[in-house]
Amino acid sequence: MNSWSRFGIRCVARRMTAHRATGLPHLLGLFLLLNYPASMSAQEPKQTLPSDHVIRVSVDRINVGVTVRDSHGHSVKGLRREDFQVFDSGVEQPITGFVPAEDPAQLVFLVESSTADILLAKLGKSPFVGADTLLNNISAVDRVAIVTFSNGPQLVLDFTSNKFEAGLALKDLNFRLLHSSAGSGLVNLSSSVAATLDWLASVHGSKIILLLSTGIDTSPPESWQILQEKLKTSDVHILALSMFGDFRKPAKHRKLSPDDRADRIFLKQGITQSDQLLRGLSETTGGHAYFPKNPKDFDHAYAEIAQLVRCQYDLEFVPSASDGRVHSIKVKVKHFGYHVDYRQAYLAPLPLSKLRGLFITGCRPA
Repeated sequence: MNSWSRFGIRCVARRMTAHRATGLPHLLGLFLLLNYPASMSAQEPKQTLPSDHVIRVSVDRINVGVTVRDSHGHSVKGLRREDFQVFDSGVEQPITGFVPAEDPAQLVFLVESSTADILLAKLGKSPFVGADTLLNNISAVDRVAIVTFSNGPQLVLDFTSNKFEAGLALKDLNFRLLHSSAGSGLVNLSSSVAATLDWLASVHGSKIILLLSTGIDTSPPESWQILQEKLKTSDVHILALSMFGDFRKPAKHRKLSPDDRADRIFLKQGITQSDQLLRGLSETTGGHAYFPKNPKDFDHAYAEIAQLVRCQYDLEFVPSASDGRVHSIKVKVKHFGYHVDYRQAYLAPLPLSKLRGLFITGCRPA
């Protein structure tokens, strides 16, 4: 059992009767989030995303999703192929494919849905009740899908350009959280993100995952390693939105006991670790992580995400070598003062001779 689980068990006895009186039940609100039995966290999640999506990996071109912001932080639209430069391990490569920001985007809401999130919703802390701000500000041709995850991902709504339908699905999800009495104690973040990347591999166009998560991950350790490998070859942007909300703010007008103060210190350290995971996960793909503390912050984050969804460019180039190694990527824009976000590396394909050897070895009779 990890230290987070021990913390949850230590806190529960003192917090079960105190949460309604305090108004802002920080430690009770999080104890369910942190109290994960180690025996459960070792289980593999059951993937329930559609299985008819075949994973296709192109070995002759690399796709890089790019967002561009000006000196004021506003997304930049209207750029052309000749405005960009792409470098593969320091060597400039011709841009063989270019999809401008005006083309439809494919946006997946990947929403954590565990026991902790049921509690957050009951306390009025649901982070996606303001998602209409996002849905109302993306293009009519952009498509939206909704996937929830706890022990594994489950498809709630397949891709649709009907934003009203997507909004109703999110409201229904919030309603079900409000009226649920129990949920899963698992939050298999790494496993669920990896499965969602697999599902998106055959989807064409600009692809973005909006990850609504606490950053807590009960996946087996090897799942994080698998996810890291997938991110090296994925053309999906991940935008992470932390679900802790105003639990980040300290309680006011309340005298804390020594145990309370110790719990808060430990809790703060845990939130910091979770934030680092979300930040690292998103930045690896050239995305962003948001850590809102109140409804106004959530609205601002959703408005900025809407801009990013509408302003992503997709660049393609041929890898400089088929050597099976990790190559660095650098993207430049030929305009002074612009900031560019993109994934920093990719895993080059193996040489054809090695691929043939692997195929022969893999098919050799026992």
